[in-house]
Amino acid sequence: MSAKKKLLDLVRDKIRVKHYSYSTERTYVHWIKHYIFFHNKKHPIEMSKNEIEEFLTFLATKKRVSPTTQNQAFAAILFLYREVLGVDISEWNIQALRAQERKHIPVVLTKEEVKSVLQNIPPAYTLLVHLMYGCGLRMNEALNLRVKDIDFGFDKIYIWNSKSLKDRTVPLPQKLKAKLLEQVEIVKNIHKQDFKEGYGSVFIPYALEKKYPHAKFETKWQFLFPMKNISQDPRTKEKRRHHVMPQTLGRNIKVAAQKANLHKRVTSHIFRHSYATHLLQVGIDLRSIQELLGHKSVETTMIYTHVVSEMNKSKLISPLDF
Repeated sequence: MSAKKKLLDLVRDKIRVKHYSYSTERTYVHWIKHYIFFHNKKHPIEMSKNEIEEFLTFLATKKRVSPTTQNQAFAAILFLYREVLGVDISEWNIQALRAQERKHIPVVLTKEEVKSVLQNIPPAYTLLVHLMYGCGLRMNEALNLRVKDIDFGFDKIYIWNSKSLKDRTVPLPQKLKAKLLEQVEIVKNIHKQDFKEGYGSVFIPYALEKKYPHAKFETKWQFLFPMKNISQDPRTKEKRRHHVMPQTLGRNIKVAAQKANLHKRVTSHIFRHSYATHLLQVGIDLRSIQELLGHKSVETTMIYTHVVSEMNKSKLISPLDF
C-alpha cells in the first residue's frame, strides 16, 4: 500500500513539474489508480502490453465508456510509463478494443428558448451565461476570463489557451458592454477589499507567474467572475479568490432550464451549440464560425450544418397531413 502511495506521489510531482492543470492531475491519478487496482495492485513496472490492452478493452466492453474517456485513460497510462517510470510504450503497439464512437447531432435551443433560460438564471450568473451564448464560449473559457481580456476600445474579447491550444478573439456583444463595464468595477472593489483583509492574489499559470511575480496581485489579472468567498488553492494551500466553480454554474443552468419548462437536456455547452447554429441560420459562413469557435478543423464545425439541415426537415410534412 505504501509503495502504491509513493508511486502516485511521484505521478503528482511529475505532473506539477510539467505544469499540467489541477484537473488533469486528478484525472491522471484517478485512471492510474484504477489501472493498478484492476490488476490487483500489481506494480505497473511489472506489467506491460497485455495488461494495458486488457484494461483498455475492459473499459470499452464492460464499462462501456466513450472513446474520449478511453483515450483519457490511455493518456494517463502513457504518462505513467513514459514520464514517471521511464518506459517508452509507443513501441509496444497497443491494440486494445476501441470504444465505439457515436456521432451525435448537438441539441440546440431556439432563440425563444435561450431567452427563456436566460430570464431564469439567478442575477449572479446572468452576465456570465449571456457571454457564453453571445460569444459561443465553452464554460471554462468564460470562467477563466480575466479583467484584462475584455478590450472595450476595440470591442473584442480575448480567449487564451483554449481547448484547441489556439488563442482567438470574439466580438464583444454591444448589448453586454455596459454590464461588463459594471462587472469590472465590481471586481475592482472586491479586489480592493481582499487586499484590506490580507489577500488579493489570484492564480496565474506557473510560467507567467515566474516571469511576472507581481502580476497575481494586479487588478487586471483578477477573474472577471470571481467566487463569493476566498478559497484555498489545493496545491499551494494559498488562500485567494478563484473564479466561479463549474459545478455551481452548471447547477444554476439546470435549474433555470427546469423553471423555463424545457424538456431538452440543457447543459452549459448547449449555448455554444445554439450560438453556432443561429449564426448559420442568418447566413454567416462556416469558415468564420470555425474561427469564432476556435475549432482546429472545419470538419468539426460542419456538424452544425447537419443541425440546420435537421431543422429544415421540420418544414416537411407527413403524408397523413396531405
